[in-house]
Amino acid sequence: MMDDPADFLRSAEDLKRFSRRRFLAGSTLGLTLAADLFVTRLIQRYRNDLEILRVRDDTAERRFPAASWFLFPGYKTSWEETVWILNSLRPALATRGQLAGVGYSNTGLDVDDIVAAVYRYIRNHQLRRIYFYGHSFGGMLAVEVAARLLERGVAVELVILDSTPAGPQDVLGSAMFEGVAALYDAGYRIPSVLRGGYELGERVLHKDERTWNTVLDQTLEQLSPLAPSSTLIQSEASYIYHFNPRLYASALGTTSLAFIGNPEDTTVDYDGARAEWAAVFPRNLVSAAQVTEGARPAHASPQWNPGVYQQVVREVLRRYSPPEQGGGLKSLF
Repeated sequence: MMDDPADFLRSAEDLKRFSRRRFLAGSTLGLTLAADLFVTRLIQRYRNDLEILRVRDDTAERRFPAASWFLFPGYKTSWEETVWILNSLRPALATRGQLAGVGYSNTGLDVDDIVAAVYRYIRNHQLRRIYFYGHSFGGMLAVEVAARLLERGVAVELVILDSTPAGPQDVLGSAMFEGVAALYDAGYRIPSVLRGGYELGERVLHKDERTWNTVLDQTLEQLSPLAPSSTLIQSEASYIYHFNPRLYASALGTTSLAFIGNPEDTTVDYDGARAEWAAVFPRNLVSAAQVTEGARPAHASPQWNPGVYQQVVREVLRRYSPPEQGGGLKSLF
């Protein structure tokens, strides 16, 4: 057994290369660990606390000591996959700042806690230039957090919305998703032992953009003790179901939004989401033309298509977020 479980779990941030094969191998290991109920409970209990997952990059930290990205992971994204996504985007993101991801709590999505944790991280690291990357539904959350940080005097410079729906109407094939949200809102929780059938059903629902091998892989990943809890997944579904971007229409100040996506997306209505973000944030949305062409799956998949996404993100940054020049920005604190 591990000497210090917390240190073992935090070691994920040191991964420099995280291939698909390694990720799936890690999920297989997770399934093996599931046989040891003590280890499973240990991991789940540790992840009851929200954590900002810092991914170390010595070059970025040296070049940008006061700038950082925050990745808001998408629906059902584990802490390990959050780190994997950050590492997949590293060559592009690290041209502007350090890297960090939000590790959601297994007790459920709590926006107040997320805002407080991000704000505390910004203060503790004396950050002056802030960027958000919203992965799928994480873009919704990134917009709300950016608006609420501005109330505290912290301005986010840029939010990248990666295939982010602007509301539940943009989620395609949403029958199962709506049911999960309804159960959560009514106070019912899906037991982890029933996750297999639900996961397989949802993956099959979107099988058009996945091979059957991928459907099986992703189902197994969600059954490992490293996966998000059923409670967290239900709370994420509820958040998506109730999200209304118009609540933040005039609350972002000068924060720029850049929507990226793929017309072949069969999880989110690409045209509908892009049009709604443009309608609600006409002064903030600076780009909605960058397409992740060739990405498979087509929906929010930088971890599977790093080359495609790095090119798109670099282009967004080149056009709308020039590198910091001179003596830097005035301190916020």
